[in-house]
Parts: sequence; structure tokens; C-alpha cells
Amino acid sequence: MSADEIHLPDVSEDEDRTLNLLLNKLDEKHPRNFLRASYYDGKRAIRQITQVVPPQYYRLGIVLGWTAKAVDDLARICNLDGFDWADGDLDSLGVDEVWEDNFLGAEINSAIISSLIHGVSFLVNTEGDEDDLPSSLIHVKDAMNATGEWNVRARRLDNLLSITGRGDRGEPTALSLYLYNETIVAEKSDGKWLVDRNEHTWGVPAEPLIYKYRVGREFGMSRISRPLMSLQDLATRSVIRLEGHADVYSFPEMWMLGADESIFVNADGSQRPQWQVMLGRIKGIPDDEDAENPRAQVQQFAAQSPGPGIDMLKQWANLFAGEAHLPVTALGVQAETNTTTADGSDNAKDRLVAEAEGATDDWAPAIRRTMNRALAIANGLDEVPPEWRTVKPRWRDPRYMSRAAQADAGSKQIATAPWLAETEVGLELLGLSRQQVDRAMAEKRRVGALSAVMQRIQQQATQPQEPAPEADSEDPQPTPQGGEVTSGDAG
Repeated sequence: MSADEIHLPDVSEDEDRTLNLLLNKLDEKHPRNFLRASYYDGKRAIRQITQVVPPQYYRLGIVLGWTAKAVDDLARICNLDGFDWADGDLDSLGVDEVWEDNFLGAEINSAIISSLIHGVSFLVNTEGDEDDLPSSLIHVKDAMNATGEWNVRARRLDNLLSITGRGDRGEPTALSLYLYNETIVAEKSDGKWLVDRNEHTWGVPAEPLIYKYRVGREFGMSRISRPLMSLQDLATRSVIRLEGHADVYSFPEMWMLGADESIFVNADGSQRPQWQVMLGRIKGIPDDEDAENPRAQVQQFAAQSPGPGIDMLKQWANLFAGEAHLPVTALGVQAETNTTTADGSDNAKDRLVAEAEGATDDWAPAIRRTMNRALAIANGLDEVPPEWRTVKPRWRDPRYMSRAAQADAGSKQIATAPWLAETEVGLELLGLSRQQVDRAMAEKRRVGALSAVMQRIQQQATQPQEPAPEADSEDPQPTPQGGEVTSGDAG
């Protein structure tokens, strides 16, 4: 990272000041953001902190993935299934096209993971300015490449800086500065900055996904907290000690009395490597009649058990699991106590579910605003209509339930309100997926339309025929076939 200021051509003093203020903010937060990313990516190795363990064991790069587990296990139960609009038809606005064009399911998942790692990530709306791009785009930026100023009173961003390209030393080579109703795009070419301005009507078209928002921490807190990092370091040191124990302390310790060093050299007189001495075992030591003690004596002390080290590792795992609301078994350690409640549920899993529900509640407004803005751009509007405020993100239930359990719980709810059985909500309560609900409702419409047509045809077939109107007496009578003349025609 480079803390050098950037001065773009053709920008005002206020814009230049805002740009460098955000650059400095990004540089100040980089060490901590990089540290947490290293923990998540498994690139955080422990420095040597004791002389008891040989230094080569610290150079092995032994790491644990507990902090990544804490992030991933929470992220995996925070799943965005789509959007609902009780007051209108989202399909008519093209929500499926925006979802598919932006690969939004995977993008939101990546935004959630980044938010858990750094405390915040950003969703940015842009218009597709190329022929091969969708008209409405949603981008995800992490806290290592984007930052802004949060307006506490308005609950929105006053600006946002997004780094879109970096050089070999990490210095910015391309960036986007989002200001109110204006975006400044800059790219460095041949040592010079080229600037382009785009005006729009979307204010600052970006939303922060904040984890654990609170007063004084507008951009939230990382899931990889200091207690979790500390506990993982302690556990990693325990694993390193166990590795050293396996190589050193698991060998029986020998004391030899009355023997010289000749038994530890090769035939050519060179010293044997230490590992050969340890692994080769001592088969026999020749007597030396000229020595003070002609016959050597060998005494053995039993090897040390790794039990204390394993017990220490289990203790760190229990502390970490309690801090992260994870079952201790998720860390690869067998639970020694029963953690289930009377109804069979797991206390740790229940706390993790509560954490997930709180996190999705915090993320929902930003995701809703982003989708509304994306739909407005896709439909060629200059602002989001007020009636779209009732569009809500739909989250999958973070609690795992079998299909049978979902159907049983749903049927009991529908029994109290039978009319729900004819709605999409009722089908969701029965445990059907969104795709299955859509297929079921489409099939119901087709069957209903076919039934109406068949009923109409049946009504027409059973309806009695109306009698033909009687002929008027003054009308001329038709001539009978065969030329016969009736009695009325005679005379």
C-alpha cells in the first residue's frame, strides 16, 4: 500500500481533498484489514515465542482455520433467496433479469463473507455503458479496496472511494470516486491520470453491508475479533508444541554410563546424524576392559505422553467455540460435555442462528436499497418510485429442518388458517423451495384456465336448443319436392 497523495487533473479543491482523505483512511485501516484477511486465508503463521521449542517448528508454517470456520459457518446460514413485493409484481420489473445478469446470488454471498471478515463491504450500482453489458450492474467491494464517509443523520454514504486497479507495489492505478449525483473515474496511463466524469440522479449509488453496527462504529466490527485471533494463536502454539513432542519427547530418554562416543560414529569415523542415533536404537555396546567401567550401563526414562498438550488444545477449542457461538465439534475437537437442551437442540447452534438472524436484519436495508436502485436503472427511471419501499429481501431460514419437519410444522400453521393453503406463503410453510412454489402456482393457473374452458364447453353442450321461429302465413309456401301440388294449391 502507498500513502502518497493523488492529485487528479480538472477536479476541484473539495474533490481533491475528499479523494485524499479517503485514500488516507484506506491506508490507515489496511494493516488491520490485511491481518484479518490473512487469518481467514490461512496465511497467518506464529512467530517463535519460546526457546523451549526448536525454531524449525515455527518455520513449518503451521496454521489453524478456526477463524475462517467462524466466518464461513455463519455466512452459510445467511442465504438470500430472492425478493418479495406484497404490493406489486416484481416479475414485471425484471427482477429475474437483474438477478441473473449480476450473478447476484454468488455476489451477495461474497459481500456477506467480506462483511464478516472486515466488518463492512459495499454494494455499488452502476449503469452498463457498453453494448455487451447489462443495463443495470451491481458490484461488490471489500474494505481493503473501498471506503467512504457515513452520514449518521441521513443513514447513507456521503461519498465512496473504490480502488479498481493497483500497481506492482500496491499503489492505486485506477479508481472511482462516487460523490452526490456524480462519479469521477480516473485511470493512470503512462504516468498520467486520465479523468472522466459521469453525472446521474442516484446520489451516492452505494450501500454498506455492516456487521454489528453500533454507535461509534458506523462500519461495524469484524467477526474475526481480537479474542478469536488470540485464541487461535494460543491453539496454534499448542499444535506446534505437539509437533515438537512427536519428534523429540516421544522418544525414550537414555542414560549411558561407562560408554564413550565411539558408538555414535560411522565406520569412517564421521559423526552419525542425530536422527540416526534416535531412530537406529542401540543394539549393543562393546566392553572395554581398559576403561574404568568395563561394561556400559544403559538406563531408560519413559517417553512423555502428549496428553497434557492435547488437553490444552481442547481447552482453547472450548473457549474459541464459546466466543464464536460454534459447536466445539466444528473445530475438530470432541465435546466432553452434553451441549444439547431438553428438546434435543444444540445450545451453540441456537446462538449461531440468533447471530445469523441479527446479521441479516442489519444487512437487509442495504440490499433492499441496492435492488430498488438496480430495478429503477433497468427500467430507465431517474429515481426509485415511493411504492417500491415495500420490496423486501427474502432470507432462507437459518435453522436446518428436515423436509418432514417443515411439512409437519407448516401443516399445523395452515390448519389454523386454511385459506393459506391456496397461497404461495402456504406452500413455503410446507417446505417447498421457491422454484417449486413457482412451478406449483403456474400449474395451478394452467389447470384453472383449462377447467374454466371445459366447464364452458359442457355448459354449451347441455344447454337446450331454442325452437325455430314459426313461418308467417303471408309468406309464400315452398314447392314440395317431386312437383306434387297440395290441396291448398288446387284451383
